[in-house]
This record gives sequence, C-alpha cells and structure tokens, in this order.
Amino acid sequence: MASSHPAVLAGARSAVTPLLESGLTRILVGIAGPPAAGKSTLAVTLATALRTEYGPDAAVAVPMDGFHLANAQLARLGLSDRKGAPETFDGAGFAALLRRLRAPADDEVVYAPEYSRVLHESIGGAIPVPAAVRVVVVEGNYLLLPRPPWDAVRPVLDLALYLEAPAPVRVDALIRRQLSRGLEPVAAVDWVERSDEVNAALIAGTRRYADVVLSRP
Repeated sequence: MASSHPAVLAGARSAVTPLLESGLTRILVGIAGPPAAGKSTLAVTLATALRTEYGPDAAVAVPMDGFHLANAQLARLGLSDRKGAPETFDGAGFAALLRRLRAPADDEVVYAPEYSRVLHESIGGAIPVPAAVRVVVVEGNYLLLPRPPWDAVRPVLDLALYLEAPAPVRVDALIRRQLSRGLEPVAAVDWVERSDEVNAALIAGTRRYADVVLSRP
C-alpha cells in the first residue's frame, strides 16, 4: 500500500502526540472521511510510523470495511446496488468491536475482520489486536455519523480525525476502483455518481464532529 502524504501523516502524528504523552494504556484513534479520501492509507501509515518509533506493540490499524455485509445478504435485502451505504454494514457489530478494543481483558487478543478487494467480501478474524497494543487506529466512512447504530462509535474514540481530499482526485480513484471490479467504464462512472458520491455527501455532514480535519493536497 502507498504511504500517506507527508503533510497528512505529520498532521495526524501531531494530533496523536498529547494522547501518547498521557497515561492512557489503550488509545483509540478514528479516521473518518468520504470514499477514496485516503483513510486506509493514512491508518496503515500512521500505525506503521508509531511501530517504527515505539516498537511492535505500539499500534494496529483496524478498518470499518471489515463489517460490510456479505454479498449474499445484500442481495437478500435488495441492497446490492447500494453497497457502501450505511445500511450495508453491520454498524452495531463494528461498535461492539470498538467497545472490546476500548477495554480488553488482560492478555486478550481481539480479532477484527478486514475487507478483501480481491474477493469483494469481508474476512473474519483477520487482524489480531493483542492487549499490549497501545494505539488502535480505526478508519471508515461512518465513524462520525450521528444516527444509530453509528452514533455509538464517536464516544468510544479518544481522537477523531476527518480526512478530506479534492473531489476530482477522489472520483478518479473511485472510478478506477470500480473498473478493477470488472465494471465497464460507463457503469463505473454511474456507480460512483449514484452510490459513492451520494455517500460522500452524507459523510461531509459529519466533518464538524471531528477533533481535527486533515486535507490532502
């Protein structure tokens, strides 16, 4: 995976510093923002930077995308053409995972799922988070959405970052993402306009709930 822009990483690292200097033994950092803003890249880059600086137990990145409903369930619910919208995730399950990550039992390893862009399905138990890990960096579209079940997420976070990027940059990345799924160019553009950008507009309204807003150049 590519590294996040140095200025964005520096802003995130600066925001985390006061928490690292506190007495907290477990820190939850959330990164929200619209589709293709670079949330996953920033989460992984930040976690990697913290491990480099503080050691292997310093940080782990956990994506919200691991809570995508299975494609079979989306088909059953008639939501296949809305994949990526809030109702196409197990938001309550994600909030429950964060509560476990907030206060793990001694020596407990909490396993988080991840999303495969090869299989286009979630994979359970893919990311181990040992109790010794100090910083858990979670990322996803709807971390700051103020409606159930997503409204249970923000109170669990010690720090909420919102990452934004120029719309043309995001849209281009989203179209390329849909092309990689096998969609024809016209269908890829239609999906982005009809689904991803509708979701982006909803997410933009949550920006004000973040502690820090970061902008990609």
